[in-house]
Amino acid sequence: MHRINLLLFFIGLSINSNAQFLKTKADAIVNEKGEKIILRGMGLGGWMLQEGYMFRLSFLGQQYRIKEKIADVVGEEKTKLFYEQWLLNHTTKKDIDAMAAWGFNSIRLPMHFNLYTLPVDDEPVKGQHTWIEKGFAMTDSLLSWCKVNKMYLILDLHAAPGGQGNDLPISDRNPSKPSLWESEANREKTIALWKKLAERYANEPWIGGYDIINEPNWGFEDPKNDFRGTAEKKNEPLRELMIAITKAIREVDKKHIIIIEGNGFGNNYRGVLPQWDDNMVLSFHKYGNFNTDASIKNFLDLRQQYNMPLWLGESGENSNTWFTEAIGLVEKHGIGWAWWQEKKMGINNPLEIKRPEGYDRLLNYWSGKGPKPTEEEAWNTLQQLLQNVKFENNVFHPDVVDAMIRQVQSTSTIPFKKHVINKNTIIKAVDFDMGRQRFAYYDTDSARYQYTPGVNTDGNKGHTYRNDGLDIKTGNDGAYVTDIETGEWLQYTVTVSEAGRYKVSFLIATDKDSCSLSLQQDSKTIINGIALPATGDMQNFQSSSTSIISLKKGTTVFRVLAAKGGFIFSAIQFTKTK
Repeated sequence: MHRINLLLFFIGLSINSNAQFLKTKADAIVNEKGEKIILRGMGLGGWMLQEGYMFRLSFLGQQYRIKEKIADVVGEEKTKLFYEQWLLNHTTKKDIDAMAAWGFNSIRLPMHFNLYTLPVDDEPVKGQHTWIEKGFAMTDSLLSWCKVNKMYLILDLHAAPGGQGNDLPISDRNPSKPSLWESEANREKTIALWKKLAERYANEPWIGGYDIINEPNWGFEDPKNDFRGTAEKKNEPLRELMIAITKAIREVDKKHIIIIEGNGFGNNYRGVLPQWDDNMVLSFHKYGNFNTDASIKNFLDLRQQYNMPLWLGESGENSNTWFTEAIGLVEKHGIGWAWWQEKKMGINNPLEIKRPEGYDRLLNYWSGKGPKPTEEEAWNTLQQLLQNVKFENNVFHPDVVDAMIRQVQSTSTIPFKKHVINKNTIIKAVDFDMGRQRFAYYDTDSARYQYTPGVNTDGNKGHTYRNDGLDIKTGNDGAYVTDIETGEWLQYTVTVSEAGRYKVSFLIATDKDSCSLSLQQDSKTIINGIALPATGDMQNFQSSSTSIISLKKGTTVFRVLAAKGGFIFSAIQFTKTK
């Protein structure tokens, strides 16, 4: 055992010897050599802090309410056991290893204060701070995984004592209790927590920085009409608290970057600046608006005015097209980013948590739409959910990672799946190439701009299978492409194993009699406007008439083009003729 501990000690020394503290230099984040660093990161939402929408529980919202509902069906003891296992299973070294392999160089940890210290109301001695080892131990483990992968870990106080805003799920806030802004005791605990964290990690170079308050959203001057602080002019309490936190950190840690966020979900900096520390980064958050220079001009102007770095501390929840555009935009301006989030239920993250059997019955009961399941039924469902959150049981979405890393740098396309044409081959329509919109596919509506008035687009309307901006739904026979409009197309890179003549047909469904499609091979049209049969029902798939084409052995690229839209598309079939 002594030898093992000694070996681990020297491994730790070796890792740290290669590490360099991040710091600010004018308007850039740099390492100790002065080299500019672009942080490409992922947030671990849902691990220490659950938000209802992540698990189809938007009607519950806050984590404490989810806990109450679980206790209602399985009791307090099993609820406690469930959350112990959740924290063990949700994020492990396998997750961090995978993110490093995918190309990410940093992790943002959304922390819930109650894993590190007791709530103010539960303190046995008023005004004192009871420290809980659980949160610190989890952070230590995560940091060790990051070290091995040479990734920076950014600590983010996502749920501050009392809650920092009127968007309740973000901070697991109970509105019946005093918020962070309504309680001096909550603010003192927040300051003390950051001092404790800074003291623990002061000499850890793989800690990239301290994101001290996530998305404050509070109306200080006009709480009735501006309850989320988007129109706040002064932000005096926010600035005052962040200065106090910084002062406490600097008493024990002179090295690490302090990351600040404005009011109104991190973006309202009126009255917050100028900065009060010489190692400070301004974070902003970006969701659902256009990816143009104009969309971030305010932050670019602040960077220039105050000569301080920017960091896109949170973004995501959209289609791959939007991801590539947004990341390309900020990297063009030398700005790093952290995406939201690694895993949840749904397709717009690298990993998808599968819904366990019986989960809908739980949701129906909790939402008042169905009967209460038995304790055994509910526990079995929750046990399966605990298995489903594990990395090895998640559904990996390679298209999401490709859009965030490779596609930002390249317009080239790569196969989504390996397609080999032989004697009789069926290629699923949904398995088109990975790449940018207009390079791997074209859809007239490829992203959501929900925060842009008058723009009502949705990306993948079916919200299934993959996150590209192409409409996909799932039926009895699997996933298919739907809502196909005239001019839209999909590309497939294939390998022909044997040269020869092949019959080609398309499995489609339509309730119209005027639809048609074309097939291109290596940019040359080889089937022009083939008429598609009206199948009478949009779920009644039938094969089109066949065409004969000649193929050479080797790699080739096909594009299926909607010459006249209005159909749904399931597959292409190639059959070698004699």
